Amino acid sequence: MFFYFQLTVPLLPQIKLNAILNAASRIRNIRRQHSPVLQVRCHAVIRDQHESSATQFEEICKDVSKKLVAFYWFCRPHTIFGTIIGITSVSLLPMRSLDDFTMKVLWGFLEALSSALCMNVYVVGLNQLFDIQIDKVNKPSLPLASGEFSVATGAVLVLTFLIMSFSIGIRSKSAPLICALLISFFLGSAYSIDAPLLRWKRNAFLAASCILFVRAVLVQLAFFAHMQQHVLKRPLAPTKSVVFATLFMCCFSSVIALFKDIPDVDGDKHFGVQSLSVRLGPQRVYWLCINILLTAYGGAILAGASSTKLCKMNITVFGHGLLALALWQRARQFDVEDKACITSFYMFIWKLFYAEYFLIPFVQ
Repeated sequence: MFFYFQLTVPLLPQIKLNAILNAASRIRNIRRQHSPVLQVRCHAVIRDQHESSATQFEEICKDVSKKLVAFYWFCRPHTIFGTIIGITSVSLLPMRSLDDFTMKVLWGFLEALSSALCMNVYVVGLNQLFDIQIDKVNKPSLPLASGEFSVATGAVLVLTFLIMSFSIGIRSKSAPLICALLISFFLGSAYSIDAPLLRWKRNAFLAASCILFVRAVLVQLAFFAHMQQHVLKRPLAPTKSVVFATLFMCCFSSVIALFKDIPDVDGDKHFGVQSLSVRLGPQRVYWLCINILLTAYGGAILAGASSTKLCKMNITVFGHGLLALALWQRARQFDVEDKACITSFYMFIWKLFYAEYFLIPFVQ
């Protein structure tokens, strides 16, 4: 092989061979001179691309985070918590023993809760869609009023959650649940939609009736019937707890319906909404709400005292007594001229609302 190489090399033209060798040498020199510069430039370009990608990712994360926060407030979280706690508490009332806690029962409960939550978002979202101008005065931080969500976005969310609610309800094949969703849809729409014979929120009595019927009657009776009759397959027989819960929540829902308009007096006056706070004044409506709640707590203490089970009687009596005392202490510090104080007290009423559902199962 070495011999073959020696024979073939002389056959190449000497000039051509020298040209090839010189070209190869120049290429090696260029690479030595410029490769570090090219490498630095490549590294710089790659680093810039990485930094640009990281910046874009951070911006996307911030935008998504802002939208999620806006969606959280769009759902009106205090109503969501009320729905979760209320339906959970009422769903426990038909349970007689630990044997009732099966996967079938859990699935039936989740169907009821998820469909109700979707309907809750529909109702509060629809109200915001038709109250954008009012909310710019009364609640400017809400997503639609502040411009964080467009009207189109709000409409898509409302329609999506309505479809989801009915889809879950129809799939469950539960007559009480479907009935509850239909009535909630009708009352929620009639309350907010600005059309002839609708927009019931303009009338103090109709507005309070909508909230009272959904929060006091539907949540207690319909969801109890769903669990008792549809899920557990037992005859529908209301218990003392359900009757008490319905009556007590009639009082509480009336207070929520009346009190929620106290901080909205300015906007309601401007847009012609004749709430009771506009007609009677915030101070009178406030004390009316306090008296209704104290009367309800008095009735709850009497109902608890009639229990034959000592432990449950003590929990019911002392529990409602403590809640009444807490209400009276806060009521004495209330300032009707301070909007922040009004909003804080309204949220306190919702906390009392949540607490009541923890006591309802002990009323037997």
